[in-house]
Amino acid sequence: MKREDRASMAGGSAGAEDMESGASVTEIVRAVSGGGLYSPEPDRPLQWLPYELHCHTFHSDGKQSLAELASAAKALGLSGAALTDHNTMTGLAGRETVFRETGVHIIPGLEWTTFFGHMLTLGIREYVDWRGLSPFHIHRGIDGVHQQGGVVGVAHPFRVGSPMCTGCFWEFEVTDWSQVDYIEVWSGLFPSIRRNNGRAFAWWTELLNRGYRIAATSGRDWHESTEPLTEPVAATFLGMDGDAADGKAIEAIQRGTIAVSMGPRPDLFVHDPANGSLWGIGDTAVLSRGSQGNVQVIVGTDFKAREGHWELAGSTLKLRLVSNKGELAELQVTREQPQASVTLSLAGVIWLRAELIGVFCGAHTMIGFTNAIFVEEVD
Repeated sequence: MKREDRASMAGGSAGAEDMESGASVTEIVRAVSGGGLYSPEPDRPLQWLPYELHCHTFHSDGKQSLAELASAAKALGLSGAALTDHNTMTGLAGRETVFRETGVHIIPGLEWTTFFGHMLTLGIREYVDWRGLSPFHIHRGIDGVHQQGGVVGVAHPFRVGSPMCTGCFWEFEVTDWSQVDYIEVWSGLFPSIRRNNGRAFAWWTELLNRGYRIAATSGRDWHESTEPLTEPVAATFLGMDGDAADGKAIEAIQRGTIAVSMGPRPDLFVHDPANGSLWGIGDTAVLSRGSQGNVQVIVGTDFKAREGHWELAGSTLKLRLVSNKGELAELQVTREQPQASVTLSLAGVIWLRAELIGVFCGAHTMIGFTNAIFVEEVD
C-alpha cells in the first residue's frame, strides 16, 4: 500500500521554510494550516471531512433510499458516506443527483458478504465479483479492486458470526496484509465500549507492530435513517487537499490520513527542530539517529468538528501517545488550550498514534484516535 508524505508531495519538508529551531507549537501549527489548525481556514493544505464509511439501502438489507441516507448524514454533520450494499452496486443509481440536492458526497462501493467474512470495497467503478472467493483466495478479489484504483477494508472482523450474522466474523486467510488498505476497528454505535471492537483495535495494533502500514476506520453499518439515535455516532475524518471527491477520499484512505472520533477530532504531528521538518497523520517521519532524542510531538483537538452533534461531560481531555513501544506520554487539552507538545525520544519507534480519552455519554472511554505517523531511522 503506497503512502506519500505531504512533505514529499509539496516538494520538500512541510513548512520548513517557515519554521525555526525554536518555533512554538502555535507557529508550527500555523506554518502548515494556513493560520489555524483547529478552526476552518480556506487555504489549509488539508480539509478534514467527516464520513460514514459503511451504509446500506433497500437495494440490500437496508430500510432507506440513497437520498434518505444522504439527508440523514447531512443532519448528523457528515460531509459524505460510502454506500456499501451487500454484493450489489445498484443502489448507486442517481448518486450525482443526490449530491446536488444534499451536498453529501457518496463514495461508490459494496460490501462483499460471504460465509468467511465481510470486506468493504470503496472507490470502484465496476462490480467486482465475490463469488469465487474461497477462504484461501481473498487476494483474487483484492487485486480486482486495486486494479480499479479502489481500496479494501475488513468489516467488523470480530462481530458474532454464523448463524446470528452470516459471515460477519472474519475467517479469510490473508497472506499479505500490505494488500489490505484498512480495518474497520470501530463498528456500530458507541463503538469504543463494544468488546468486539476492542479486539479489532488490538488486532490493528498488532499488525502495526509487525510493520504493516494499514489504516483504521469506523463504520456504523447504517441500515435505517429513521431509527432514533440512542447512542453516539463515530465519524471517520478523511484529510483531503480539496473538496470532497471520489479520488481524494480514496487517496486519504490509501495514505492513512485518517482520524476517528465520536466527538472532537484529534490531530498529531512530529516536528524535527534540527531541520524544521514536520509530519502529520499518515506520513513517514524520516529521522536521523542523532536527532531522535529531540523530536517534538504535537497533539491537538478540533472542538469545532461536528460541533453540536456531541456533548462532553468535562472540560479536560487527555491525548495519549501510543506506539509499538507502548504508551510514551499523556497530554491534556481543553477548549481554551486545544493543543500541547512534548519532546520525546523516538528511538526504536516505528509508528505513533494519539488516542483521545475522556468522559463521554457517562463512560470514561476512548473518544477518538488518529491513524499512525510512521517513523524511519536514517544515518
